[in-house]
Amino acid sequence: MRRRALLAGTAGLAGAWPGAFAASPRPRPGTLRIALRTPETGFDPLAIGDYTSTRIAACIFEAPLTYDYLARPVRLVPQTAAALPEISADATSFTFRLQPGIFFDDDPAFGGRPRELVAQDYVYTVKRYYDPRNNSENLYVFENAGLLGLSELRRQAIAAKQPFDYDREVEGIRALDRYTFRVRLAASDPRFHLQFARQGLLGAMAREVVERYGADIAAHPVGTGPFRLAAWRRASRIELERNPRHRGRTIDATALPDDPRGRRAAAELAGRRLPLVDRIELDVIEEAQPRWLAFLEGAHDFVEVPVEYAALAAPGGQLAPHLARRGMQLQRTPQPDMVMTYFNMRNPVVGGYAPEQVALRRAVALAYDSGEELRLVRHGQGLLAQSVIAPYTSGYDDAYRSEMSGHDPARAMALLDLYGFVDRDGDGWRERPDGTPLTLRLSSTGSQTFRRLNELWRKHLARVGLRIEFEIGTWGELLKRSRTANLMMWGFSWVAATPDSGFFLGIGYGPNDNESNDAHFALPAYDRLFERQKVLPDGPARAALMREAKNMLLAYMPYKAHVHTVLNEVLQPWVRGYWRHPFMGEQWCYIGIDGEGAA
Repeated sequence: MRRRALLAGTAGLAGAWPGAFAASPRPRPGTLRIALRTPETGFDPLAIGDYTSTRIAACIFEAPLTYDYLARPVRLVPQTAAALPEISADATSFTFRLQPGIFFDDDPAFGGRPRELVAQDYVYTVKRYYDPRNNSENLYVFENAGLLGLSELRRQAIAAKQPFDYDREVEGIRALDRYTFRVRLAASDPRFHLQFARQGLLGAMAREVVERYGADIAAHPVGTGPFRLAAWRRASRIELERNPRHRGRTIDATALPDDPRGRRAAAELAGRRLPLVDRIELDVIEEAQPRWLAFLEGAHDFVEVPVEYAALAAPGGQLAPHLARRGMQLQRTPQPDMVMTYFNMRNPVVGGYAPEQVALRRAVALAYDSGEELRLVRHGQGLLAQSVIAPYTSGYDDAYRSEMSGHDPARAMALLDLYGFVDRDGDGWRERPDGTPLTLRLSSTGSQTFRRLNELWRKHLARVGLRIEFEIGTWGELLKRSRTANLMMWGFSWVAATPDSGFFLGIGYGPNDNESNDAHFALPAYDRLFERQKVLPDGPARAALMREAKNMLLAYMPYKAHVHTVLNEVLQPWVRGYWRHPFMGEQWCYIGIDGEGAA
């Protein structure tokens, strides 16, 4: 799962575009050109916490597993593994066997010799998350699973103030031979192997490379994947080129999916060797207007339509006639994401578990109108969220309804009155029950869209007598402050990396504090619920526990879930083989340009 900025854009341009871009220029053969709406942070998987960097890393690194590009519902398939893992009956042991003859991209760290991928590379990759020097926010993925012996090894390094001992064998993950490694967990986790399909998390890294580049490893990604980093201007432009050591692959396009987009992609990819292009060029364009205009001018091969322009690009969910006349294609895909605002549970103003503090958070959530946000800011491109769990993941329930999406100012004011948040000095703003001033502070970036969202917050909270102020910062600055509990409230989205919705419940799990638990929520009763559902196989018993956990998060309201988004993508007429997968990170490797991917 990765954090993603809510939106990044500007509401500009009227609607007089149809005649302004009458014809699309020809594509650049062999090159896929993409615009990114948020900047990257680097390409060391253990240090990645954002969506953009994850997608790029997924083109460079390879995990043992991946997904069938065309299968819906989604289906795991081997990638560097020779087959799917062998899983013990109690789901505490996972054995992976790798294909021989897979090689890393050439690098000086290898001394001029080809370097084969071996089991020990995945052992090392996992151990890096436990190294205290790395301070990875993704450590929780493994600590929650209880890989035997690794947490103890980490604690020993901390206590002794010595380097982490990578050479010490532990039962949690060890190589059984050159091409086989085994993962052993302290408790049952029937879905843990899904983590080994996350290229941006468990793409194999070579120890020689990490040790050669040290603190600069994020700028020197060396993997076994289809592409390698060719050029990088930070937060501006990234260029990837084909990895000549990559073995290439084909996909099974014989079992046609029951979807016209999938059938078209299958026809265009059948028999083709991947990747289909030699280069991928990525431009960071944070504002919506220049990003959309660059696409219309043919500078990029496809674009995620900024929500501000959804009515122009896809009125009524259909491709606009002026774009259709240019031969463009529309793909409209619901996303496995959850847009939310969190309340810092350590903050003395909005945090805490006392009844009056719970009442304050619930009142704020009821006062804010997510429906108006969906209509006015997101232009209807989404679904109102009933819980923190995203669509298309295992715990999502279409029938579940709650007050999470409710807008009820009268009830909000009644809650505030009942618990002593009243206007004592007659200035029109409520004070806290002890009489001290009450001012909420919401952090955000400074984009036009966030300014519009902030105005909605101001308007709706003012109606119930709550004062709110806004702290503006960059994405990177806010992320650092969030991890150290120095923000009162902040909002962004989480995007699912696997079809298991346990992650979304994990954002309330106490041990995930300073990692995915941005709210720093810590409630023992909730933690026990989370742990109980985690060890169960998918089915009615797990679903019941997940529903109970959703209700508990609703009752305490550490997170206000707003919407689940619907993504509109417009493709230039020369794009081939594209069908957005809900969980694959490396799907750019399947896209062809003009004849390169055509049937």
